[in-house]
Amino acid sequence: MIKNLIDLFFPPVCSGCHALLLSNEKTICTQCRHELPQTNHHLLPENEAYKKFYGRIPLEHASAFLYFHKKGMVQELIHNLKYRGQQEIGTQLGHWYAEDLKNCEPLKNVAAIIPVPLHTKRWRKRGYNQVDTFAEALSMVLNIPIRRDILFKKLHVKTQSKKNLMGRIYGDQKVFEVNFSPEDHQKHYLILDDVLTTGATLEACSRALLEIPNTKISIVCIAMAHS
Repeated sequence: MIKNLIDLFFPPVCSGCHALLLSNEKTICTQCRHELPQTNHHLLPENEAYKKFYGRIPLEHASAFLYFHKKGMVQELIHNLKYRGQQEIGTQLGHWYAEDLKNCEPLKNVAAIIPVPLHTKRWRKRGYNQVDTFAEALSMVLNIPIRRDILFKKLHVKTQSKKNLMGRIYGDQKVFEVNFSPEDHQKHYLILDDVLTTGATLEACSRALLEIPNTKISIVCIAMAHS
């Protein structure tokens, strides 16, 4: 009853195009769903996301669900997810991508999903990690637990936009640290992030996790920057 009243005065709209959602639609309208620029990385073992990390870190798998273009629909979705509290976007995209990843052979032996952590200052300001709902959806469909007690961000970086600055910071300082026990050895961990750009953040996360003996790493992102 209360939800019906809320919908009457504040009808739900699509997070991609802002059109009114039909009764059978949720978060993203059917038209936007069909127009999402999917990468199909899961079908190509050595795809462009995987190649981005050549010579940098050893990976079992890397992929992104969507292409990210400036002023495009995916940018709008990520912005709404990251800055406007629309965490249901992560849930919806996670459920859709999990269906693609179900039959991805390199991910069959993943022991745990690890969302890229926020620094405590950033978390307090935003109130949530924008990757969490995406991670929870993948966890549910793929039946893989989430671990938030292994990887931590210890250095607060104010911006991700200055690529040269980010490369210098990640090259000279340890941004992430790990906390693990012998039970965490010899495991395959899947790191999740929102947008893959330079790969500096994910490389730093992977290097930290590779301190765990005999660790294997895979990477999955919601989107990948594409020119």
